[in-house]
Amino acid sequence: MKVYVYDLPPRFNSEWLSNERCSKHLFASEVAIHRALLKSDVRTFDPWEADFFFVPVYVSCNFSKVNGFPAIGHARALMASAVDHISSQLPFWNRSLGSDHVFVASHDFGSCFHTMEDAAMADGVPDFLKNSIILQTFGVKHKHPCQDVENVVIPPYVSPESVRATLEKLPLTGRRDIFAFFRGKMEVHPKNISGRFYSKRVRTAIWRRYGGDRRFYLRRHRFAGYQSEIVRSTFCLCPLGWAPWSPRLVESVALGCVPVIIADGIRLPFPSAVPWSEISLTVAEVDVDKLGKILEHVASTNLTSIQRNIWDPQVRRALLFHDPILEGDATWQVLVALSEKLDRSHRRSRVLTQ
Repeated sequence: MKVYVYDLPPRFNSEWLSNERCSKHLFASEVAIHRALLKSDVRTFDPWEADFFFVPVYVSCNFSKVNGFPAIGHARALMASAVDHISSQLPFWNRSLGSDHVFVASHDFGSCFHTMEDAAMADGVPDFLKNSIILQTFGVKHKHPCQDVENVVIPPYVSPESVRATLEKLPLTGRRDIFAFFRGKMEVHPKNISGRFYSKRVRTAIWRRYGGDRRFYLRRHRFAGYQSEIVRSTFCLCPLGWAPWSPRLVESVALGCVPVIIADGIRLPFPSAVPWSEISLTVAEVDVDKLGKILEHVASTNLTSIQRNIWDPQVRRALLFHDPILEGDATWQVLVALSEKLDRSHRRSRVLTQ
């Protein structure tokens, strides 16, 4: 399999790197995959022999001056401009109508390019991308406008260097003195907009039910060294936020904490490489009140088996993006997924010509 990487003008990618957060924050897989492909053996400099065309546009590096979060209101226009550019320079977009072109949409609702679900669903996938392949962190098992496009679910970005540094200080085999851990936004006031809609009120329910429970280490404020808390924890809660997925999924696995996924219908990344049912727990959103009993039951029955599975270094590698690519890592898994799509395409072509 060969991948051609478009050499786009800096305004589409490298100019954004002037802010160092661009390559480090939770949406940075768009940067990591680009960098890895540039050094990969699958890269071809001859577009005529390419099976896929990678379009490197960084849409998540425009940070709001108000709250510091990625602002992707410009995403659709930036993507459309990139498509105009490549279609005017080379014939390959028009040849396939973009069906062999690959983009990254590593933010909340992926190829819909919006951070709020109602607006994302109303807008849907931009028409000019509907034939393309989107690598996106968003994925659900039910029908949803934001995955009405050929897509591959990928993990959010977690820095391999940060994981390595944490494990050097506190190895996986160290004492886990925190039973159940969560640090993040938990809305206390259910009457404001976040309280009514954020996390479908799941995080509010967790805070109300377990905020005073000594088994649960719950914190609502940011702490730069929170990975040191994860590596001390047995169970790490991964409730939905605005979207079902969370970087906690990756951080928990990478740091040996059993992820407790509370996000109904979520599609998880790379299921052929990551045995999610053997390394995590899934709790229905309506069962949050039973969370304590569920975790106690697992702790007294099959916890050792789950921990043994989660400590498999191949599982950790599959969820982390390395530069350059390591065999089995997250970019490797993306290439595996693309090769499977290529195989299916070839099989369909043979059937049609028979």
